[in-house]
Amino acid sequence: MKKDSVIFKRRSIRAYDSSKKVSKEQIVDMLDAAMHAPTAMNTQPWEFMVATDPEAVAKIMKIHPYCQSLKEAGAAVVVCANLDKEFRTPSGGYAIYDCSAATQNLLLRAAELGLGTCWCGIAPEKELMGAFRKAFSMPENIEPMALVIVGYPAENPQISPRYDESKVHWQKW
Repeated sequence: MKKDSVIFKRRSIRAYDSSKKVSKEQIVDMLDAAMHAPTAMNTQPWEFMVATDPEAVAKIMKIHPYCQSLKEAGAAVVVCANLDKEFRTPSGGYAIYDCSAATQNLLLRAAELGLGTCWCGIAPEKELMGAFRKAFSMPENIEPMALVIVGYPAENPQISPRYDESKVHWQKW
């Protein structure tokens, strides 16, 4: 089995080359990939807020405690759920799963483009979600789910095997 797929090569990057900036075209490309993710009943409940302006980037860094590398990266995508478009059942909604699939697609496309990313969670932290909503004037039906830092990597973390047979259960537990 080959391990040359980007799935096996993608890593969370926490150090970025501040001399290079991600282009608008690259961001649109990643967002296009994100919007190709599967969703419950094809509802596509996602919305995306892109921050490349230094003022917006600084605002995010002030809100989120684990994204200081954003300063060097220079770009962030906040993946949000539009609750008005979310598929819901009596047991709950699917937006967090749909937005997680979109986030994963974005991460993988960024890696294909030679960019580094770091997925910093926002949901389910209500205080953090509220801070993003307030700081960026998001409507009440919009829930920020994930922050993705995007930039040119200044590190190359080692790839280690992750497959663990003990976590696989064939036909029964």
